[in-house]
Amino acid sequence: MQKIRLFKPSIGKEELKNIKKVFKKSWLGYGPMVAKFEKKFAKFIGTKYCVGVNSGTAALHLSLLCNDFKRGKKVLLPAITFSATAASVLYCGLKPKFVDIKKEDLTIDFQDLKKKYSKDCVAVICVHMGGHPAEMDKIKKWAKEKKLLLIEDSAESCGAIYKGKKIGTWSDIATFSFEEKKIITTGDGGMICLNDKKKYEKIKSLSFHGWNIDPWKRHVRSFGSNNKFSKHWNYEIQNLGYKYNMNDLMASIGVAQLEKINSFNFKRQKILKRYLDGIKKLKYIKPTYPYELKNSSYWLFSINTNYRDELIDYLKTKNISTAVHFVPLPLNKLYKKYKSKSLKNTMTIWKKIVSLPFFPDLENKKIDYIINCLKSFDKKFN
Repeated sequence: MQKIRLFKPSIGKEELKNIKKVFKKSWLGYGPMVAKFEKKFAKFIGTKYCVGVNSGTAALHLSLLCNDFKRGKKVLLPAITFSATAASVLYCGLKPKFVDIKKEDLTIDFQDLKKKYSKDCVAVICVHMGGHPAEMDKIKKWAKEKKLLLIEDSAESCGAIYKGKKIGTWSDIATFSFEEKKIITTGDGGMICLNDKKKYEKIKSLSFHGWNIDPWKRHVRSFGSNNKFSKHWNYEIQNLGYKYNMNDLMASIGVAQLEKINSFNFKRQKILKRYLDGIKKLKYIKPTYPYELKNSSYWLFSINTNYRDELIDYLKTKNISTAVHFVPLPLNKLYKKYKSKSLKNTMTIWKKIVSLPFFPDLENKKIDYIINCLKSFDKKFN
């Protein structure tokens, strides 16, 4: 069997067609395709505003930065998440306060969240781990009572519905990632979704050097004014901003990908069902998540086993790619000083988790091959 990749973006002629259009216009940078993608994504998610940026990391950073929190304040976030979630806190001069996760689905533990809260906390970041929704209904109500900014880190989910509402609409600000392996891709890229106009305008400014008007709007204004002497080139630097903007080349891919997202998520559901049916009788290998497939958008297929490292080595001999995505952040040098007590689930469950190949174009024969390898491994311990 040829080596089976862990992830693979699903791209085709539609993306190439859009790229060719951008090439034909010779406008690759901050232009009309960005605005088009932002508008379409806002409609898809169900928020008033969206800001396209060059990464999910940039999206997280600006989502916190736009609030002007006093340096040294604390942000609550799960102890298991991608490093960018915590890095965005440090970028803003804030301190991460790590909360334990639920062992049954790896999302932030609501009970521990309440225990970890203190008056110097200003925000909470909920992560939809692997695409499994956090308990947003409970957390939203509590965060409002505590006057905490609520951010959804939706990097690993896009298009899912939780209790009748789209992921990305439960919070004050939601962030998405379009890195090449995510639900949809722009190669790299991200999106910030929100309903607050003032924060939207500030994020737009922060995403492009702190200017009060972006380059595309300046260009449009140069030919759209009846006054031929208008100072269309004029702009003001209002904030200390960053070069975080999305460009038209990325957005052109995103527009095509967004048209396919429902198909991608449907394919992922079918693949998950095949995996789950295939391993349901195994004794030493169990799914990491409850995998509620209806209206879902899962990014990972992960399993739990007490023999994780042995399984990784075994699957390597079978040309099956694997990964351990979930090393607790407090175990890393940068974050050790922020380690909090009572991270029992975090420090035990991560040692059992391994990610397996999972992407929309994964063929049934390869899925069945992986399942048969898992069955063979499981039998070793019977």
